[in-house]
Amino acid sequence: MNKFLRFLVLIIFMLFICSESKSYALVQDELVNDTLKNKSFEKPYNAYKYNYEDLKRIPIELRVIADIKSEKDITEGETIIFVACHDVYSQARRVLKKGDYVYAKVETIIKSGMNGIPASIIFGDFKFENIDSSKVSDTYEVYGQDRSLWVYPLKWALTILPPTGSLTNFIKGGHAKLKENHTIEIYYHPNW
Repeated sequence: MNKFLRFLVLIIFMLFICSESKSYALVQDELVNDTLKNKSFEKPYNAYKYNYEDLKRIPIELRVIADIKSEKDITEGETIIFVACHDVYSQARRVLKKGDYVYAKVETIIKSGMNGIPASIIFGDFKFENIDSSKVSDTYEVYGQDRSLWVYPLKWALTILPPTGSLTNFIKGGHAKLKENHTIEIYYHPNW
């Protein structure tokens, strides 16, 4: 009998929850309909003839002209200069020459955190001379050394000794660095 009462209470509870959610949705729809009644809206965005399903992409290799570190060399919003490593061709036409400058903005700098979480730098808004920026990959992110891969196991191994496991919280992750000889790769989508 006890199982039957539990089952009956569960059924009644489920019916109550289902009926409440439907009535709330009806009230919400009426509110929206009353608010937007007799109002006209302009279409905010005209669809362009881009084919975002086209997977053709052309890699663009870039390198920075000076070493960058996340800890002190740059600030958010700063413009960074990259140099093209190779010529880039699209449909037998050269769109980027080796040695051309490419300008990008530092969109976000994330400082290294406790427990080995690495720092990162996000570059975006790449500007090319002969390439439409909307046809290029949006961002490129550089990470520091991820020390959490060994900090967390060490932390759990040391928890049997009460204060020592907590001391691993103070181990910080690596700084994000981009050296002059390191190349990054972003993609140009000619059919977008």
